[in-house]
Parts: sequence; structure tokens; C-alpha cells
Amino acid sequence: MRGGPGVQEWRLLSPGQDTRHRVGDMPNVIVFDLYGVIARTQSPAARQRIVDLAGVPGERFWEAYWGCRPDYDAGQDGTAYWGAVAERLGTRFADVPALIDADLDSWCHVDGEMVQVVHELADQGHRLGLLSNIIEELVPVWETRHGEWLGRFATLTYSCRIGVAKPRRRAYEICAERMGVAPGDVLFIDDNEVNVVAAREAGMSAEVFESPDQVRALARAVTLGR
Repeated sequence: MRGGPGVQEWRLLSPGQDTRHRVGDMPNVIVFDLYGVIARTQSPAARQRIVDLAGVPGERFWEAYWGCRPDYDAGQDGTAYWGAVAERLGTRFADVPALIDADLDSWCHVDGEMVQVVHELADQGHRLGLLSNIIEELVPVWETRHGEWLGRFATLTYSCRIGVAKPRRRAYEICAERMGVAPGDVLFIDDNEVNVVAAREAGMSAEVFESPDQVRALARAVTLGR
């Protein structure tokens, strides 16, 4: 989304609504999801490694893996999570510590260009926040390996530490509170449309992530309103 001074940028708040929000009139606050936006999602090889360790056919395994994930994202410990997955599958895993390690490793990789975008936006004066569904064991891994660019964020809101995960409304409200603004003052970017719709319902302006250039364009539109 591009435009020069005087160009009004309009975004639809939620599907089917006639109410529109001018991104250019928003305060300079942008909140990002982590996975699928700045961080890469699991690779096929990483996923296969986890399935092999579990010893359960892929489709059945992933149904249980994701079905049990909300509690894990909200702060459940790894051993309890994998116990819940095994129970749902009606099995026992031979090596839970290996499953935990493989799972953690599968969620630790970044998109280098999006990291560059984070630095660019911070250098331009944007106030940045992070709102991520993430398990407790991964937080120290990310903060140790990626502390330099995570330090560009004003706030880091992790689902496991607030006890609620997207797309629940309270997650967005807590994030805005930590940024010191109302939800309506936030532009939120996530790769999951369900989370984007929920953010809009919580009062945020929100967009489904497409590319680094899309984020740069959205940031320029926000800057017009400063």
C-alpha cells in the first residue's frame, strides 16, 4: 500500500463491515506475530523428524499435536504436553526428551529479510511490539539466539507468560496494555487469518502477512499520519 502526502489509506476493519479505518491516522505502533512472519514455520524435514520420533502416522500425529497445543502455548510444561498428545493418540512415546528437543529445534529459525525490516522500522522511529503464541521452553532459546533484534521491540508479549493465546481477545488487549495504547491504536500483522480477524474484533487494525515489502508499505502508510 503506497501513497504520498495527502493520500488517505483505508483498510477494512473486518469482513462484511462498512466501517473503515485510516491507517495513516494511526499512532506509530506496529505489533508483529512471530511465527510465519519474522520466524520460519517448521520445515518438512523437521516435521518428518518429529513424526519419526513419535512413531505415529503423520496425519493422526499432527491432529493430536495441534489439538493439544493451545494449553502448551498458554504455559503448560513440555512433559505434560507430550503426555496429552500421547493420551489423545492412545500410545506412549519412547523418548519424550528427544521429542521436546526436536520440536524446539523446529521452531528456532528466522527470515533474514524480515529481521532487516524490524531494524529498518525501529530506525525509522516506529514503536514495535511482538505478540506470539509460543511455548515457555522456546522463550530463552529465542532471547539467547536472537536478542539483538528482539531488543528493538518495546514489548514482547508471549502467550505462555500471559496465560492466554491468540485468537482469544484477551491476548490482544494485554498486548495493547503493555504497549501503553488502546487496541485501536495498533496495526497488527499475522500470517494466520483467524488471528487477524480476532485482532480486528478486539479493535485493532490488522493485516494478513504477505511479504517484507508489504510490511514496508504498511509502515509508510502509518508514517503518513504522524
